[in-house]
Amino acid sequence: MRTVTLVFLIAFAASCCSENDSKQQVVTFLTFQKNEAGQAMNFYVSLFENSGIIEIKRWGNEGPGKEGTVMQGVFELNGQRFMCSDSPAVHNWDFTPAVSLFVECKNDQEIERLFSKLSENGTVAMPLEQYDFSRRFAWVIDQFGISWQLSRQKLQSN
Repeated sequence: MRTVTLVFLIAFAASCCSENDSKQQVVTFLTFQKNEAGQAMNFYVSLFENSGIIEIKRWGNEGPGKEGTVMQGVFELNGQRFMCSDSPAVHNWDFTPAVSLFVECKNDQEIERLFSKLSENGTVAMPLEQYDFSRRFAWVIDQFGISWQLSRQKLQSN
């Protein structure tokens, strides 16, 4: 069953990607194993300007996923496209902080807001502080297990 499900998901993702805008060739794909893809998409699009859910295909009663969960979701965060799904199979891997989403924040208010929202019910890997490499920086793992680096770059000296 796991092999069939994995082959199905790979084939499905490949066919869906070929239908996307030909200018976009690389898309981050998030695989959720606790049926949280829909909740995560809604949360993420609420945090960033120019964001929204583009399309959601849900599993029906024919499976292999739980009926109503996300078979494939496509969403954008400030113009950057992402895809996600609720995996019918539970894998022996999950999200890792070794791969993270890096956000360059335009001002202190933005980095503080994102840090507050993303760290709520999550884990702070590096607190929001000044570091040698950034005027303000934080690394958080959100409530869904996605790792985020938030940076407010140093001011350039003249």
